[in-house]
Amino acid sequence: MNRKLILLLGAVALLFSTTAGAEVIELSLANYMPVMHINSVLMGKFCEEVNKKLAGKVKVTQHTGGTLLTAPKMAAGVASGIADIGLAHCSYSRGRFPVMELTELPLGAPSSFVLTHVINDFYNKFKPKEWDSYHPLMFSASPPSVIQTVNKPVKTLEDLKGLKIRGTGRSGDVVKALGATVVPVEMMDMYDALRRGVMEGNMGPFEQLKSFKTGDVLRYHTTSYKAGSGYTFYVIFNKAKWNSLPAEAKKVFDDLASQYIDLWAVEWNKTDIAGKEYFLEKGGQVVPLADAEMARWSKAVEVVVSDYKKDMVAKGFTAAEVDSWISFIKERIEYWKGQEKAKKIPTAYVY
Repeated sequence: MNRKLILLLGAVALLFSTTAGAEVIELSLANYMPVMHINSVLMGKFCEEVNKKLAGKVKVTQHTGGTLLTAPKMAAGVASGIADIGLAHCSYSRGRFPVMELTELPLGAPSSFVLTHVINDFYNKFKPKEWDSYHPLMFSASPPSVIQTVNKPVKTLEDLKGLKIRGTGRSGDVVKALGATVVPVEMMDMYDALRRGVMEGNMGPFEQLKSFKTGDVLRYHTTSYKAGSGYTFYVIFNKAKWNSLPAEAKKVFDDLASQYIDLWAVEWNKTDIAGKEYFLEKGGQVVPLADAEMARWSKAVEVVVSDYKKDMVAKGFTAAEVDSWISFIKERIEYWKGQEKAKKIPTAYVY
């Protein structure tokens, strides 16, 4: 046989064996949200884009509805490798991400668009060590949570006395500061708990009224976002799995994630507006607070911020350090409020 032909056939055989031996890296993304929730829809698109860009090399499969990991088990489950990637929010694992819990305090962010960008700014500036055991892809925020009730409209702080209201993590602290009784029910169990009278209300956004159909049960929504807070969502990678990925895959994940931050923020706003419309169509009533009453609510929740500061000082941070975080958050809220208006991004609240 011709020597050149032999060499050519050998090269082809080597190429074939190398290609045939290359296995696609299978990755799992755990998400406790229902399949039709905006978070699941967006993460589904994210997975599709990753799979397209890394075709034949990486394939990400999303597992929604808590089928792989429930919300309270997400952070620990990703750390241990049960899932390679996970989506949940900080309040479901209180104390695990104490610095980032600052972004769930009642600091007056009026929308998801604003708070989502503030959270990512905060992470990028301070890089809290609590995330070192993961590779964070992106952060987002739910729309602002306010008081929603079944039978009784809440117009004053006094109206909240004795009411059993759902709240988790730092939002539960807000509920307590406002004078209600906190019921820490998991999101997926909230509708049934409201229907059965286990609790009489929720600390949540307009968005949930449609996404989780709680607008079929809740009748009143008090516009108290200045004394409310949002949930800080994360999408995180198991650190060992991340380290094992080829550089090309890492770049695709990080580049796409940076693009999805703004997209996620805008879609959250749209979903909040849709929740408001659904609620009103169902006969729900939006209860505005007078300026003087709103000032009382804002004053009442100041203790949540001061207690957070005490907690962090007890953990070894300085008071000045915590104050610098809070100042940064407030400054970025104002900046992104300006950006939201400049870009004419619709919101559920007029401010």
